[in-house]
Amino acid sequence: MIAVKRLLVPTDFSEASDAALRYAVGFARGLTAQLYLLHVPGKTGENLEADFPIGQFATTPRGRLETVAGSDAAQLRTEYAVRIGTPSEEIIRYAGDRDIDLIVMGTHGRSGVAHALVGSVTEKVIRAATCPVLVVRRPKAA
Repeated sequence: MIAVKRLLVPTDFSEASDAALRYAVGFARGLTAQLYLLHVPGKTGENLEADFPIGQFATTPRGRLETVAGSDAAQLRTEYAVRIGTPSEEIIRYAGDRDIDLIVMGTHGRSGVAHALVGSVTEKVIRAATCPVLVVRRPKAA
C-alpha cells in the first residue's frame, strides 16, 4: 500500500492555490498526514522584505489554512516555508529535502499564447518531481 504522510502545497496565494489547499487539507485529515505550505516569490527583482514582509508569512498562510480547514486547522500538523529562487526548482528541491510523498498544487489553466509566454510552474514540477503531483484546476467563476 502507498503511504502518504507528507503533503506539500506550493502557494502563490491565488484562487488556484487555495483550491489545491482545500484538497490537501482533506487528504491530510483523512490520512493523518503532515501538511507543508511553501511560497516561492516568482517576480523577477522582487524585494522580498518590502513586497512580502517575512513576518507576515507566519500569519498569511495560517489565515488561509484556517479559512479552508475551519476549526480543524489547529489539529493539522503544518510547516510553513519561504524559499527564494526559481519557483519550480525550489518546489522540487523542498519536496526532496522533506521527503514529500505528494505535491498538491493549483494551476491557473492558461493555454495558448499565455502559457507559451509565461510557462507553467506546475508543468515543470510535474516533469521533474520524484513524487506524484496532484494538479487542481482553479475553480470556475460563478
